[in-house]
Amino acid sequence: MDHKMIAKQFLITGIIMAVIAMGLSILFRIQLAWPDKSFPFLETFLGKWAEGGRIAPDFYLALVTIHGTIMVFFVLTAGLSGTFSNLLIPLQIGARDMASPFLNMLSYWFFFMACVVMMSSFFIQTGPASGGWTVYPPLSVVAKAMPGSGMGMTLWLISMVLFVASSLMGGINYVSTILNMRTKGMDLWKMPLTIWAFFLTAILGILSFPVLVAGVVLMVFDRSFGTSFYLSDIVMGTTILPNEGGSPILWQHLFWFLGHPEVYIVIMPALGISSEVISVNSRKPIFGYHAMVYSLIGITVLSFIVWGHHMFVTGMNPLLGGVFMITTLIIAVPSAVKTFNYLATLWRGNIRFTPAMLFAIGLVSFFISGGLTGIFLGNASLDINLHDTYFVVAHFHLVMGSAAIFGMLAGVYHWFPRMFGRMMNAKLGYLHFWLTFIAAYLVFFPLHFLGLDGVPRRYYAFTEFEFMKKWLTVNIFVTWAAIMAALAQVAFLFNFFYSIFKGKVAPQNPWESNTLEWTAPVEHIHGNWPGEIPTVYRWPYDYSKPGHDVDFIPQTVPFSQTMSSNLPHDFEGNAEAEKIQQDWELANPVTESKS
Repeated sequence: MDHKMIAKQFLITGIIMAVIAMGLSILFRIQLAWPDKSFPFLETFLGKWAEGGRIAPDFYLALVTIHGTIMVFFVLTAGLSGTFSNLLIPLQIGARDMASPFLNMLSYWFFFMACVVMMSSFFIQTGPASGGWTVYPPLSVVAKAMPGSGMGMTLWLISMVLFVASSLMGGINYVSTILNMRTKGMDLWKMPLTIWAFFLTAILGILSFPVLVAGVVLMVFDRSFGTSFYLSDIVMGTTILPNEGGSPILWQHLFWFLGHPEVYIVIMPALGISSEVISVNSRKPIFGYHAMVYSLIGITVLSFIVWGHHMFVTGMNPLLGGVFMITTLIIAVPSAVKTFNYLATLWRGNIRFTPAMLFAIGLVSFFISGGLTGIFLGNASLDINLHDTYFVVAHFHLVMGSAAIFGMLAGVYHWFPRMFGRMMNAKLGYLHFWLTFIAAYLVFFPLHFLGLDGVPRRYYAFTEFEFMKKWLTVNIFVTWAAIMAALAQVAFLFNFFYSIFKGKVAPQNPWESNTLEWTAPVEHIHGNWPGEIPTVYRWPYDYSKPGHDVDFIPQTVPFSQTMSSNLPHDFEGNAEAEKIQQDWELANPVTESKS
């Protein structure tokens, strides 16, 4: 039940699921690059789903579906939030453990069961769910629609309900821990940006995930009890189904009401992690701390009123489309504030290019390049042309997939010493970064051009239409880049598991960081600190303060010990403290004025 152990469980399960999801993506990329060739090893590996060495069309859609589901929910939501919220919330706010360690343990085991149920669908007669990761009706509701609409889809729905239960247990725990268990002196404005990001992410999850469960329950009714929430006027072969009065658009509303906040549930923890990593390794206070917090709050609020931009082509009223378009473009503002503040923090910083720092800077790069294409897709008139093309795939793989994965990797490299008491190998870290960074751009950047040419996503082969054939060479290039990206992860996996046992023993505070987690002993003990929990006196970003002899001042150092570097705003209007500081400055006149 110890939060540090649960964090490790989430991380290692997340890594295993990421490896599986990447393997699935390589399989369908091989199909897209060489649609007319047969590869005997595929039949050995996949059996009846790749007879003659070619992936079956139904199974191709199943690969895409399970790849998307694993990456979005199991890796980027549970793997990222589950790992770092569990590890850092008690340690950075000065708590012995989570508010409810038992509920915390349950949240991991529910997540683990969700993974097992999802993967078990590969071992049933009809194969995994194959309605796309958004499981739109009628493919997901009419069990006879295709093989993957049967038992595989039922397992998908069970898995998602287990996953949502896990997320809700985790989220309630994170919020209650942050609100109720902060140590003495740790007010909300002294919390690191990581904690703000985890706090707001948990609120997002608590408010949006239940909507998906409601949608799933209605889907189960349609599948098993003959209701018609999502079905109407459907003909299968020559048979008219009895369902009438439902609407598949209802599912889209329910799904995207979760689905869009989900994008921010994925990216906000990564942004919080990179805020911390960039500040520590720039040796500078984060630029615009309050603006960063307000931008996170702005993203949290706005993310609930933009879901309709996924539905511009459903025939919605143009006025409503205009409302969703405006809110979508407004949400770009807090995102741009964060980007600007990262760049301003890096500007003229005394930068240490650790592997964690490189991955955090990589996140900023993907966030900018992927975010810019979001402006195209948020515009209703442009989106009608680009919807369901490879442009959408390119956009969200950069801004959400790549950026969030890079945030997660930055966190792994940065807090690895805190988790395992050892250092990861920096040279392997640099190799991992450069290969992954280059490969990610080589994979996803060319896909924008396919989308602009109107190439639809989820198509089994690029030889079906004449205009798509010219993109076959680009697809081969993209597939080789994807294989390179997959091979780059071997360096990480070796580095990660080898360093747990054989890495160099880490010092107490290897990055000279100010936050509380580095004051706890490296040996893992229940309760985090032997004896008293440290008291907090200052915010977490006192780096390179003029007048101080070292370039960092931990949060536990009282202002009475740093008289030479205190600034008026440090005291937050505490008249007594200001008076003591003024008396000290009169008694110790300084020739050089502090900047």
